[in-house]
Amino acid sequence: MRPEDILVPTPHGLCCKEAGFHIDPVRPVARALITHAHSDHARAGHGAVLATRETLDIMRLRYGEGFAGTTQAAAYGETVKLGKTRVSFHPAGHVLGSAQIAVERDGLRIVASGDYKTAPDPTCAPFELLACDVFITEATFGLPVFRHGDPDAEIRKLIDSTELFPERAHLVGAYSLGKAQRVIALLRKAGYERTIYLHGAMEKITRYYEERGVALGPLELVRGAAKSTLAGTVTICPPSATRELWARRFPEPLACFASGWMRVRARARQGGVELPLVISDHADWDGLTATIAATGASEIWVTHGQEDALVHWCGTRGRKARPLAIVGYGDEEEEALTGDEDAPA
Repeated sequence: MRPEDILVPTPHGLCCKEAGFHIDPVRPVARALITHAHSDHARAGHGAVLATRETLDIMRLRYGEGFAGTTQAAAYGETVKLGKTRVSFHPAGHVLGSAQIAVERDGLRIVASGDYKTAPDPTCAPFELLACDVFITEATFGLPVFRHGDPDAEIRKLIDSTELFPERAHLVGAYSLGKAQRVIALLRKAGYERTIYLHGAMEKITRYYEERGVALGPLELVRGAAKSTLAGTVTICPPSATRELWARRFPEPLACFASGWMRVRARARQGGVELPLVISDHADWDGLTATIAATGASEIWVTHGQEDALVHWCGTRGRKARPLAIVGYGDEEEEALTGDEDAPA
């Protein structure tokens, strides 16, 4: 059996024709398996959705109760049989509820990574390495220039800046699902005990993280806070908000942005970012290449990002590789920088 007999790329996304499902389809389909709740992977309007409980819950928060005809929650490690095909969900380390999806039939195993990172993150389950025959990897930061470094050191820069400029409010642009909560958790890990303020767009998902047992310390909505009390504080907001009228409520606002794209200083300057923080929820070049090697897969399919460079790297290591070139997947961090984030109001 060939891998293409199990999964095949289509305009809707990766499709298992025998079992009648798509993985992270970019258009409404009869049955969708969703890796995580970022909007380029998790769309409303499918007939049936199979995903982790957290992904389903976050989709409800974003789209409402009727976001799909029916839903089914899959626990990590649980096997679900669809036709002659077995599927299972495993931690991807990307955001709360994120999963790799293993698809198996007749002894052949394909793992679709979705978005993933291997770096530690206290706000979600850690990445689980899966042995497989075919590994479908993302490539958001699939160029050697992207090496994210130590997130704790980046957070130290933020704390040091609040101490150096106590008269300025620090506005940290971060995507509302995953990045915002990770930045808060990293601040707490570094010993920052002061109240952290939230833009209204961050509230629903952040409170959901707390409901799921993620400790984030004292948080308050910035709405209603006196301008004079916000000097020297940290506020988590959509990146586009730092350039809007909303930011004028703060004393001498200092724009920060937490993203892997901040490795490229020109992007920081373009976005008016004074304090770039290189913190990403995607694997960097070293993380991608190390994971590919560790899976033991003889064939690699590359999607969602810098596909050609990673395909070339695989070829130089004797691995068969191909780009999938599926249209419709963006990057939540890049979209947030350009103001296209779909964060709830």
